[in-house]
Amino acid sequence: MRSDRVFSRIQCVLGALAAAGVVLLTAGCHKAAPPAAPAMQAMPVQISPVQPTSVPETDTYVATVKSRRSSTMQPQVEGNITKILVKSGDHVSTGQVLMQIDPLKQVAAVQAQQAAEIQTRAQFQYNQGDLQRQRQLFEAGVISRQAYDQAVQSMGTSQGAFTASQAQTSTQRTLLSYYQIRAPFAGVVGDIPVHIGDYVSPTTLLTTVDEVKDLEAYIYLPTDRAADAHNGLPVELLGENGKKLASTSIYFVSPEVDNGLQGILAKAPVPAGSDLRNGQILNARVTWATRNAPVVPVLAVTRIGGLPFVFIAQQSGNGYIAHQKNVQLGEPVGNNYPVLGGLAPGDKVIVSGLQLLQEGMPVKPLG
Repeated sequence: MRSDRVFSRIQCVLGALAAAGVVLLTAGCHKAAPPAAPAMQAMPVQISPVQPTSVPETDTYVATVKSRRSSTMQPQVEGNITKILVKSGDHVSTGQVLMQIDPLKQVAAVQAQQAAEIQTRAQFQYNQGDLQRQRQLFEAGVISRQAYDQAVQSMGTSQGAFTASQAQTSTQRTLLSYYQIRAPFAGVVGDIPVHIGDYVSPTTLLTTVDEVKDLEAYIYLPTDRAADAHNGLPVELLGENGKKLASTSIYFVSPEVDNGLQGILAKAPVPAGSDLRNGQILNARVTWATRNAPVVPVLAVTRIGGLPFVFIAQQSGNGYIAHQKNVQLGEPVGNNYPVLGGLAPGDKVIVSGLQLLQEGMPVKPLG
């Protein structure tokens, strides 16, 4: 009996030790849990709420500047150029001599005609005096009616010859003036492709003269805009970099469609002092109408693969997160893009810190 009690106590001690070992072993296998990471701080960002504003509906077309007065200078006579009195780019006045064509042959023709005119004048003056004498003799009964009629006929013939000779002299003098090429109006001389000594004819291009005022922009509008085209439409003339060069408005819309270009010609005057030149090609932005539409700042737009995106501050629990959205935009108007799709009125578009933003990042709107 005593041995049984001893054995039972030994079993109890071993059980207790085993239980304690299991507890110690278990405690040794588990490490202390790390402290929880602090929550990400919301990044302060400036926002611009999407709201409707007045947006012009525009289209841009190619336009050509033309002068209302532009002359292509070609001679009316043949000959060799003896003088070129101007150079390209010179400002000339009305009637100023630009070039001289050798006039020697025509000078001789004028002199010969002047001599012929002197002869016919002398014959006319003689017959005129003779008619007076014949009239007196006829009235005195000294000569017959036939003799008197012959004197009248001679005087009329000589008068006609003298008048024709005067006209020929005037014509020859006019032809002589054609040997001097004069500016038809005040303007700027264009390119001069001829040289002294060149033989020219009425088909030869000598130069051009363009008036430096009263320029017009020729704009060809598409036929599908025919119903919208009318006088008074605002137009902005733009340079190659999109910079506005001048503001004007359409004052003429052709009633016909150009067969070659399949467009409708519209004209807009170029304001004085705009530094545009005749023949210059530029862009014309036509404003068709003005409507209310939501806009986003240009600085808020980023492009990925050619597509435009914006970040908005989207409500998430008690705060906001950055959410990227694809948008459809119109032509820029000033510093804004009209929104055609992808955003709703009231969306808070983020306009600062775009290079640091990521999808789902906590943000704190500031404005």
